[in-house]
Amino acid sequence: MPQGQLAQVLRGLLGGKSERLLVGPESADDAGIVALLAADGLAADAPIALVQTVDYFPPVVDDPRTYGAIAAANALSDVYAMGGEPISVLNVAGFPSDFPLEWMRAIFRGGFETVHAAGAVVAGGHTTRSPEASYGLAVTGVVPRERIIDNAGARAGDVLYLTKSLGMGTLTTAAMKQAITWAELEPAARQMATLNRLAAEAMVAAGATACTDVTGFGLVGHARNVAAASGVTILIETPALPFFDGAVELARAGFLSGAARRGLEQLQGEVAIDAGLDETIVKLVFDAETSGGLLIVIPAERAALLERELAARDQLVRRVGSVIPQAGVAVRVA
Repeated sequence: MPQGQLAQVLRGLLGGKSERLLVGPESADDAGIVALLAADGLAADAPIALVQTVDYFPPVVDDPRTYGAIAAANALSDVYAMGGEPISVLNVAGFPSDFPLEWMRAIFRGGFETVHAAGAVVAGGHTTRSPEASYGLAVTGVVPRERIIDNAGARAGDVLYLTKSLGMGTLTTAAMKQAITWAELEPAARQMATLNRLAAEAMVAAGATACTDVTGFGLVGHARNVAAASGVTILIETPALPFFDGAVELARAGFLSGAARRGLEQLQGEVAIDAGLDETIVKLVFDAETSGGLLIVIPAERAALLERELAARDQLVRRVGSVIPQAGVAVRVA
């Protein structure tokens, strides 16, 4: 659901804060965090909290096993973005009645393999008949309470790092319209199927103060959530952004997902776009990503440490912006 519509639907429906809910939907975070209390048989100051999330979507690639892996990596990423570790998952899937059984099996295989690579277990799930295929996971993770990394920790002077290249929405759209072949899409599919586990380890080790993973709301949409929760403005520096090979050219040819237009329309009052920027690049920063990287916020004095931790794990090291005092908008694209 588009970001603006979701906010309208939930307005007035969310309950008040409770001692159990440490991070809830009010901050538009990647996952909820639930405290374990004395009523659960634990000490009142139990140091571990639960991280809970769910995500599923229709196929973004034609290869069923790869699709399953991408959907699983995308769902697991929400736990990593909170500084947590996934421990168990439930499958969430829907298939048409005539969907080939071997394709279903391949989708689940890709998902299960990714879950096992994350060190989690498959505890069950739920399937339905649906007009089109969809697959994903409900994920439960754990995080030490003192290590929670949420949307609200960004402060003026902090800097931003992105751990995967952008352009997945454009590449998958081009593939669906048969403008590129599977061989051309496959490197991007590998990126989408890659867990954010190592990037999360790096940010925890370096002492990141805020984080989000860049998925369906695009880079600007997710940065907006961090800015709104933290009471700051996020400055995105477009010359520093990493784009996947071929993504800019395909976007210039018109192969953008519908999310680019929706993002520009729905966030126009919360985003300032500097004059003279490349129109294609602007559209790409609003376009949806699938299983994108972590957008990590860290104090400037710890930036070099984060770079070393990312490089040691063979992760992308790309500083893409900074946090500035609230300037009347949530995000400035420069």
